[in-house]
Amino acid sequence: MKLQIARDARPQVRTLLIATALTLALWFLPFVGVLTYPFRLFVTFIHEGGHALAAVLTGNSVRSLSVSFDTSGLTETLVAPGGTFSQLFISSAGYLGAIGFGALLLWAIRHRVKARALLAGSALVVAALTVVFGFIVPLTNFSLQPFTVLAGVGISVGLLAGARYLGPRAANFLAGFLAVQCVLNAVFDLKGLVYMSVASNAQTDAMNMSAATGIPAVVWAVMWAVIGFVIVSLVLRAYAVARAQPSQPDLPFEDPLEV
Repeated sequence: MKLQIARDARPQVRTLLIATALTLALWFLPFVGVLTYPFRLFVTFIHEGGHALAAVLTGNSVRSLSVSFDTSGLTETLVAPGGTFSQLFISSAGYLGAIGFGALLLWAIRHRVKARALLAGSALVVAALTVVFGFIVPLTNFSLQPFTVLAGVGISVGLLAGARYLGPRAANFLAGFLAVQCVLNAVFDLKGLVYMSVASNAQTDAMNMSAATGIPAVVWAVMWAVIGFVIVSLVLRAYAVARAQPSQPDLPFEDPLEV
């Protein structure tokens, strides 16, 4: 069956393509990485937040969550003995959580959720992680995380300011750019994870999976990359593609039936 980009999705697709092209250009041009630095920190918050949420959902606890100046992050969880499933779920929730969050933003944009609401919601996610793991948890174990607090407050304030003061087009572009950053950062990080799993013994999420299951780390890294690709492919298809023969031809954005 012939497929095409839905007419009402074309402006959104154009914005998404521009955001993607700009992301890639900024990524590979020298000396301009500083422009995407806050977004990389945002993705790290989402990645580590995915680990923390998975720990809570499996009935375990989170000892700490931190974000570093080099945009790396670390989440320490306490898993009950014999909790192999919990370990698998928690370790997988970082990269897939970031891709899933980006995909959720794309889905929301496609379904006409206001960009300002998406920016404000994203700000609240980072603010919640900052308050809990930058202030509350460190008070219980005396492990202050000053950069995590600084980065979390800065990102939250920036996103809230964007939600409050940007015009509709600029807010839509920023929400799309944020979604693209989540997806592409996670995808490129997975590419690096595959390489690290083969060339080094660095402590990574994939190595944690290997320790829990005995399956080589590179297998987990490749599996996450495949799952991430499937998630993004399904969302992009739902985001931009429509049937050539509409099931509801009376909708205003569909082509009229020829007589």
